[in-house]
Amino acid sequence: MRQRLVVIGNGMAGARTVEEILARGGDFEITMFGDEPYGNYNRIMLSNVLAGVEDESGIFLNDLSWYADNGITLHAGTRIERIDRFAKRVYAEDGTETPYDKLIIATGSRAFVPPIPGAHRPGRGYHQGVFAFRTLDDTRAMIRYAKEHERAVVIGGGLLGLEAARGLQNHLPHVTLVHAMGHLMNTQLNFAAGDTLRKTIEEKLGIEVVVDGMTTEILGKHAVTGVKLADGRVIPCDVIVVAAGIRANSEMAAASDLPVERGILVDDQMRVQDEDDIYAVGECAQHRGEVYGLVAPLWDQAKVLADHLTGVNPLAEYHGSQVATKLKVAGVDVAAMGLKEPEHPDDEVLTFAEPKKGIYKNVIIRDGRLVGATLVGDVKKVAFLMQAFDRGLALPEERAELMFDLGGPAGEVKVEDMADDEQVCNCNGVSKGTICSTVQSGCKTVSGVMDKTRAGKGCGTCKSVVQRIVEWAAGGEVEEDPAASYYVPGIPMPKPELMNAIRLHELKSVSSVFAKLGGDEDAKSKMGLASLLKMMWGGEYVDERDARFINDRVHANIQRDGTFSVVPQMKGGVTTPAQLKRIAEVAEKHEVPMVKLTGGQRIDLLGIPKEKLPEVWADLDMPSGYAYGKSFRTVKTCVGSDFCRFGVGDSTALGIALEERYQGIEGPGKMKLAVTGCPRNCAEAYVKDLGVVAIDGGKWEIYVGGAAGAHIRKGDLLTTVSSPEEVIVLTGRFLQYYRENANWLERTYAFVPRVGIDKVRAVVVDDSEGIAADLDAAMEASVGAYRDPWKDRDEPATPGQFRTSLPLIVLPQVPVRA
Repeated sequence: MRQRLVVIGNGMAGARTVEEILARGGDFEITMFGDEPYGNYNRIMLSNVLAGVEDESGIFLNDLSWYADNGITLHAGTRIERIDRFAKRVYAEDGTETPYDKLIIATGSRAFVPPIPGAHRPGRGYHQGVFAFRTLDDTRAMIRYAKEHERAVVIGGGLLGLEAARGLQNHLPHVTLVHAMGHLMNTQLNFAAGDTLRKTIEEKLGIEVVVDGMTTEILGKHAVTGVKLADGRVIPCDVIVVAAGIRANSEMAAASDLPVERGILVDDQMRVQDEDDIYAVGECAQHRGEVYGLVAPLWDQAKVLADHLTGVNPLAEYHGSQVATKLKVAGVDVAAMGLKEPEHPDDEVLTFAEPKKGIYKNVIIRDGRLVGATLVGDVKKVAFLMQAFDRGLALPEERAELMFDLGGPAGEVKVEDMADDEQVCNCNGVSKGTICSTVQSGCKTVSGVMDKTRAGKGCGTCKSVVQRIVEWAAGGEVEEDPAASYYVPGIPMPKPELMNAIRLHELKSVSSVFAKLGGDEDAKSKMGLASLLKMMWGGEYVDERDARFINDRVHANIQRDGTFSVVPQMKGGVTTPAQLKRIAEVAEKHEVPMVKLTGGQRIDLLGIPKEKLPEVWADLDMPSGYAYGKSFRTVKTCVGSDFCRFGVGDSTALGIALEERYQGIEGPGKMKLAVTGCPRNCAEAYVKDLGVVAIDGGKWEIYVGGAAGAHIRKGDLLTTVSSPEEVIVLTGRFLQYYRENANWLERTYAFVPRVGIDKVRAVVVDDSEGIAADLDAAMEASVGAYRDPWKDRDEPATPGQFRTSLPLIVLPQVPVRA
C-alpha cells in the first residue's frame, strides 16, 4: 500500500514541497489541509493586488483542479487543532481525524500585531479600520475599506509595510508610514541604505515616512481616527495597516508536545527533533537557530525534504541558506546579501552614495571573498555580486569594478556562463535549467515560459533575465507574444479589433466591455478602456468611477501630500487683469500654499484639499485647464505678429483657436501643443506633440511627434499649409488618427516613429486610405460632446467624491504626578 502523506498547510511552503515530491515521482497518498478556502497562491503578489496592478486570479500558483489532477485530497478552509504523535493521526477543528505515515507541518507564519492599545476590540477582533496584511482576505478587506476613506497609516517599515504603503496609494490620497526603528528595512539594510530608501520613497512616491516612531495607541471609539506616538505626536487617519513583522505559526505543534522555540525545531533533513515521521518546512521551521522569512530558503528546504522522502537522495541535508535577495520595494530597486555592516577589523568596505539620485552601494570583503553587499536605486551589478556571494567567485583586483562597469565583470552575467541550477526567480524558485527545459519542450514565447514556470511572476525584477534566457535557449527563434499587441492587458485584442467589437456590440461602459468580451478586470485595463470609450462615444459614454484614476475622478492632479492642484484654463497663455485678480482673490480666500506659473503658460494653485475643490472651482468660475488627465492639455504660444518685431504669423490667435476647439479631448496619452510666430521658436513648437510654426509668405509648418520631457525629440514635419483654417483641420485629423491608432499610454513621440512619418503624412494629409472625412467627423463629434467637468461640482458622482478629510487630532497633555 502507498504511504499516507499528510501536509498541514497549503501555503507556498506546503504546496511547493508537494510539487517537488511529485516531480521526483513520489508515490504517496497525499492529503493536504489549509486554513484558507482556496488553492495555493503567491503571498508575495498580494502587494500587487493591493496596488491594483495584478488581478487576484493572476497570483494563484495552483488552482483547485491541480489537486484533483494529481490525486491530492485537499481540505480547504480546515484547520488542524492537534497531532497525536503516538496514534499518528491529526485532528481537525471540525472533529474529523486523518491518519498518516509521514507528516509535514507547513503552517507558515502570521502577521505580528504588537499589543497596541486600541488595536483590538474584546472578543471582536481588530478595531474597525485596523488591518493586518498577510492573506488574500486581508487584502480584499483593505481595498474595500480604503476606497471609502482618505488617510492611511502603515505601522512597520519593513518590506511588507513598504509594499502596503505603496499599494494603498492606489485607493486613497494620503499615506503615512510609521516605523519604530531608526531606518527602513533595518533587518536587511544598514542605516545609510535605509535612509536613502526613505528619501526616495518620500520624494518620488509622496509617502510620508516617520522613523523612530513608536506607536503607543490607536485612537477612536467606534472607528479609528488616528495613531499616537511615544513622543506625543498624533497622526490623523481612518485606515491603519499593521505590518510589524511575522511570527511562526507553531502553537498547534507546541500543543502537540513537539519541540518549539521561535519555530518548530528541525534537523538537517527538516525532520522535527526526536521524531521519526514528522517534518516541518518553511516559515514555521527553526533550523540551526534560524527562522527564515524569505522564500528562497523555503525552496531549498522543500528540495531537501522531497529528496529525502522520495528516496531520490535519502541523505540529502539542508545546511541553511545564504540570504541574498533582489527586490523592487515600493517601486525602488533594492538588493541585499550577507553582512550589512563589517564585523571584523580587517574587513574591506567599499561605499558609494549619490543621495540626490537615491543611489547607495556598499560592499564588504573578507579574505578576498564577498561577504556582504547592499544596493539601493542602482542594482545593475547585482547579478555578478550574487554569484560572487553564493559561489565564492574570485573578485577583481580593482574593487570599484564590483560597483561599476569599468572593464571588469559585466553588469549582466552572460546566460551561457550561468549554471543550470542557478536561481533566476527568487520569488518562485525558478532556475535557469527549468526555463531552458521549458523552451526545449516547445514553449518559445517569453510570456508562455513565464506562465508555465512562474519565473518573473513575483516582484518582476527578473523579467529581463528570463527574456535573455528564453532567447538564448530558443537559439534566436523566439516566437512573437500575442499579448504584446493587446491594447490593454485584460482584453486579448489588438486595438483595431477591440474598437470594432465595441462598435459592433455598442459597448459604452467599461463593465460592459468586460462582460461581453471577457478578460481580467485589472486597473490598467480599466483606465485604458475608459479613455478609449470616451474617445469613441463622446457624450454617450457611460462613466463608471472605479474605471478612473483619482485624478480623473476629482478632476484635479493629486500631489505628494494628498492635496490637489487646480489649473484653470488660460487659452494660449493669454489672460486678463480680471482673471488675474480673481485667481489672486481665490488664492487668498482659500489660503493656497503655493501659486506657480506652469511650463504651459498657466497659473497653478497648489495644495487644495480634496473637499475644497468644488468651492475653489466655483470661486474661480473658469474652465478646467486639464492639467491632470490623459487628454489635450494646453497650447503654448508666443506673442506672435501683433507685438513681436520678428513675428510673421498671429500665433496667439491660432493657439487660442486650437485650444478652444480641442479642449479636454481624451487620448491614449497627454497631448501638448504649441504655436510659434516665427522659426525662432520661442513657444518651443518643435518639441511638442503637435507644433505649428509660422514662416515667411503667410505659411504654417506643422510638426508632430516632438518631446522635451524625460524624452527629447524634435518633431517630424507633417506638412506646410497656407492658412490657419488648414492648420485647424489637419491638427484635428492628426490627433484623431493618433487617438484611434496609438497604444494606451503611448505618447506621440513614440507613436509617430513607430508608424513612420511617411505613413502618417499619407493618411492625414494625402488621404491615402480614404478615411480623412471619417477622422474629421469623429473629431467633430468629440468636440461637440465637450463638457467642462468643473461645472459638475454641485452634483458629485458618488457620495465620497469630495469627502471631507479627517481633522487634525490634538490630545490634551495630562500632567503625570509622581
